[in-house]
Amino acid sequence: MQYDAILVVSFGGPEGPDDVIPFLENVLRGKDVPRERMLAVARHYDHFGGVSPLNAQNRVLVAALQRELEAHGPQLPVFWGNRNFHPLLPATLEQMANAGVHRALALFTSAYSSYSSCRQYREDIQRAQEIVGSKAPQIDKLRVFFNHPLFIGPLIERVREALEEIPADRRSAARVIYTAHSIPISMADNCRYAAQLAEASRLVSEGLGLSRFEIAYQSRSGRPEQPWLEPDIGDLLRTLGAAGETRDVVVVPIGFLSDHIEILWDLDTEARELCDELGINMVRAGTVGSHPDFVRMIRELILERTADAPQRWLGDLGPSHDVCPVDCCPSGARRPMRPE
Repeated sequence: MQYDAILVVSFGGPEGPDDVIPFLENVLRGKDVPRERMLAVARHYDHFGGVSPLNAQNRVLVAALQRELEAHGPQLPVFWGNRNFHPLLPATLEQMANAGVHRALALFTSAYSSYSSCRQYREDIQRAQEIVGSKAPQIDKLRVFFNHPLFIGPLIERVREALEEIPADRRSAARVIYTAHSIPISMADNCRYAAQLAEASRLVSEGLGLSRFEIAYQSRSGRPEQPWLEPDIGDLLRTLGAAGETRDVVVVPIGFLSDHIEILWDLDTEARELCDELGINMVRAGTVGSHPDFVRMIRELILERTADAPQRWLGDLGPSHDVCPVDCCPSGARRPMRPE
């Protein structure tokens, strides 16, 4: 298949105090979330000057990927568009069309399959194409990469660095907790999100020789009566604290590619304060960010589609499908009808 550009697709974030409310209104548009809840979330951003680091980190990733492709091929320009804040996808697709792009490959900045991390981005692209009109480029998505060796390798490195911050005589007893964004159970039942997170966590632990680890979730929203994936990171930490046997924890945000508000607030602020109350030493592992191996992985995924390069993966689940089925990862708002 012939392609003439790469598109990095991400969530987006505010880059100043005046951006926070418009950004959150975009995020919550069409959702039944009280304005009071939105304003409470806005206060999280106030702690960081109204700036999410996500856009800055995406600029670094886009620049690193462009350098990688210029050095090793394929020679394709890299564009970037967001779901919720500038540069928004319609403007990016307009820019691509004006540059003569007809067909592009998209990297979604999530390693896992779910409605929020995959299908919703495909819907966002479709809406952007409708806005741009007939000149809009066709966009094909790269596969998810939760078990790619060049994703797992940098994660092993990040967790090892975090473990080394713990005194050597306590290191073997430290509890490693992998975290990811929680999603509603109704959504999780219709995708492989939880299974892929469990596999990635197992592969990282295996690479470090760890015999035990925990998986927890963070950043849940929605109605309190709606069941979401558990345990919550705070609940798990309280359980460990009550048992009185844990002196050190390493928290690994394996569900995120880069540090942003849901890490800076939910982990570096709230979880750390809780650990301080419980008398637990918490070390937070870094994310893959623009690690050179991760950037090389993106190029490998591109070559799978442009040069029939072989797929690479670790573990038992195999590579994710290369092209998403039409009914892949439904939102769970309405369960799909079962055939009689």
